[in-house]
Amino acid sequence: MRRSNRPNAFAIAILAQLSLLSTAVLAHDMVPAPAQAASILFKNATLHTVTDGVKLNTDLLIQDGVIKSIGSDLTAPDAVIVDVTNKHIYPGLIALDTSMGLIEVEMMRPSNDSYEIGLSNPQLEAIDAFNPDSEIIPTVRVNGITHAQVVPQGERLAGQSALVSLDSWTIEDAVVPSTLAFHLYWPHQEALPEDKDKRKKTLEKYQSSLTQIDRIFSDGYRYFLASNANKISTQDIRWQALLPLYRGQAKLFVHANGQKQIEEAVSLAKQYQFKLVIVGGYDAWRLGEQLNEIGAQVIYTKTLSLPMRNDEPIELSFKIPALLKQAQIPFALGFSSDWNSRNLPLAAGQTVAYGLSKEEALKSITLDAARIIGADMMGAIAAGYAANLVISTGDILDPMMTKIEQVYIDGRKVDLNNRQQQLYQKYLKR
Repeated sequence: MRRSNRPNAFAIAILAQLSLLSTAVLAHDMVPAPAQAASILFKNATLHTVTDGVKLNTDLLIQDGVIKSIGSDLTAPDAVIVDVTNKHIYPGLIALDTSMGLIEVEMMRPSNDSYEIGLSNPQLEAIDAFNPDSEIIPTVRVNGITHAQVVPQGERLAGQSALVSLDSWTIEDAVVPSTLAFHLYWPHQEALPEDKDKRKKTLEKYQSSLTQIDRIFSDGYRYFLASNANKISTQDIRWQALLPLYRGQAKLFVHANGQKQIEEAVSLAKQYQFKLVIVGGYDAWRLGEQLNEIGAQVIYTKTLSLPMRNDEPIELSFKIPALLKQAQIPFALGFSSDWNSRNLPLAAGQTVAYGLSKEEALKSITLDAARIIGADMMGAIAAGYAANLVISTGDILDPMMTKIEQVYIDGRKVDLNNRQQQLYQKYLKR
């Protein structure tokens, strides 16, 4: 058959998309804010402190990127005065379990660095692929999100996540100190077919996946023992990277939703004395005793999802945060996405209608999130905490009422412009 020299429609489409990717998509033009030079005194604010309730008509002084003091009638001779009467100040929101900065256009492989091949990649660090100039970042922080956990994806042990600031020049600027975190994606057992042979194959496939996990961590454990005994002749970068997990210096984030998956993850954590965080956690509320026994934590990511099973109440996904609270399981809310993680405050607001108080919902995306990922002195408005602040004219958990006017990261006022707003203004002039 003769091959045509004319390019087909698919090739043209791909070239067009790559052209767009190489120009507008790879870098936004918002300039990162400089370090805080002068003290700033916010007057007459409604402060949502997270740690000490809501304070009305209260002053807030920030200096050198840190909250200096809170109180009434504060004075600071050299400070810039900002009147925020009738406005709310919240801690900056922390988005957990995101692929922000790793993905630009999901369906275009050249702009998707979230996934790596192979079953065991503990040495891989998501931060190495993070793009601080991503066009997605300004569209997310305009909703009050100042920091994000950037998480690698994979089939089993995918690598290490990082906490990043959403206003930076470089990767080095972006990284925020946090607990070392390894991410394991637990296999999901498919529904068992009625056919006997197919049923057997399905069970064998799932068991094979569990065997893979067992082999990964048993190999890592043997390397750990050899390291303790100084009997390693040749270093293996995979197991060398995993040593902090066996030493109790890191956490294992297991992505799992079903009860069976979570029970198996708990069993693994018990076996090696791992510090465990369940990500997803749809059924975690059913396992309060087991999770609390080992001090496990949960990042719940299904707040705006449909029920996982057909026979469950339609509102169950919304109620699960309150059920986790009732089971006394430490948890935070996450939103597993890149650009769609902007809906994090909406997800938190949804939980208020189904059992959480506003204070608990706000805490789940600020201080609780910071504690789970080991980010000290973040997620609250209190003396000594980082000056990550969001100033709004309404309730930040209510997208119909709130209007975010200013965002500060480490005391630096962030540019809230983004490509969406630029295009909006452009086409107003058409």
